[in-house]
Amino acid sequence: MLTLQPATRPRSRSRAKIGLALAGGGPLGAFYELGALHALAESVEGLDVTSLDVYVGVSSGAIVAAGLVNGFDPLDMGVLFIDNAADEYPMTPGLFLQPAFDEYARRMLGAPGLLLEIAKQYLSAPWRGNWAQSLEPLGRLLPTGLFDNRPYERFLAHMFESAGRSNDFRRLPHRLYVVATDLDGGTAARFGGPGLDDVPVSRAIQASTALPGLYPPVEIRGHTYVDGALMRTMHASLALEEGADFVICVNPLVAYDAYAHGGRTRVEAGGFPLVMSQTFRALIQSRMLVGMAAYRHSHPHADMILFEPDRSDEQMFFVNMFKYSDRRRLVEHSYQRTRADLRRRDARLRPLLARHGLRLRHDVLADEDRTYQAAVKERRRHYQPVTGRLHATLDRLAARLAVT
Repeated sequence: MLTLQPATRPRSRSRAKIGLALAGGGPLGAFYELGALHALAESVEGLDVTSLDVYVGVSSGAIVAAGLVNGFDPLDMGVLFIDNAADEYPMTPGLFLQPAFDEYARRMLGAPGLLLEIAKQYLSAPWRGNWAQSLEPLGRLLPTGLFDNRPYERFLAHMFESAGRSNDFRRLPHRLYVVATDLDGGTAARFGGPGLDDVPVSRAIQASTALPGLYPPVEIRGHTYVDGALMRTMHASLALEEGADFVICVNPLVAYDAYAHGGRTRVEAGGFPLVMSQTFRALIQSRMLVGMAAYRHSHPHADMILFEPDRSDEQMFFVNMFKYSDRRRLVEHSYQRTRADLRRRDARLRPLLARHGLRLRHDVLADEDRTYQAAVKERRRHYQPVTGRLHATLDRLAARLAVT
């Protein structure tokens, strides 16, 4: 689903300033964003998704945004995250699903003292018989996260520190914001902004993706951070505050509309996981809609477009958002649906894109044989140890000859 929000008072500039805001959504969200962004990148002439003016990433969207600003386009990240085919950056699901043994041990070490505290509290007034109140401190024994988020932070650090890239916000070629939530203050933390731009990008992403219950909170300079989506969905306002005239937004999570299929599938029938998924999605989407409506009034000069799955899209709902094995199907589905959205909204998109020196490539959109997976297979040539550099050189030469 593609939503257009044209500027009510567009600015006249010789060069538009373009921003990208990516929401979270676990691995499912990242796969959706890769498919949508590749469809957009190849279908819009003049748009280089690795050379925009400002990037904003929340949770898993922060991984994609940081990859883009470091020169990894959606196909490069497909080679890494979808095909696991880059020898230099070995990617496995275990990076995200390693048990947080240190967190478990830390909690258990506190058990003797905590049990003694409970016994003293109960024995001080045993006649009250309030076991529930006495046992309340046991909650402190529960780990704050099931999985360790340090392995993939190290993976991202390696990914961003090699081949001339940067893990330093201040040295990136374009502005990047990674948003997390300050757990103790209940406020949004803008990594990449003043006072937080010296934190490594990989560390900021670790904080932004620390979904409570799944990963432990991340401590940085005495502050504790968790998932950035707790405050807002996309934080597109950061791109607008940087002066962006055109902001592309991608939100992978929308509430499912079972009535679109005649109510034959009820969310409640899926049990607790689907009920919680629908609840989380509804909260995410409602906050995003409120934010988009506010941007229309606070930033009337900016054009905005929003890519989301259709609310009736069963393929995007009836799958665990943390399921890694469905990655090829999901990214392909997102790619093809985004292409269909661009074709369908061509008439309204044309004047909006033209304001920023962009236009749709109808030849690309009309090519029904295009697939994301075929494009990734072609890109994998560049990651072959022996021939990769030769292919890259030949591609650059072909591009120069085409220009001249």
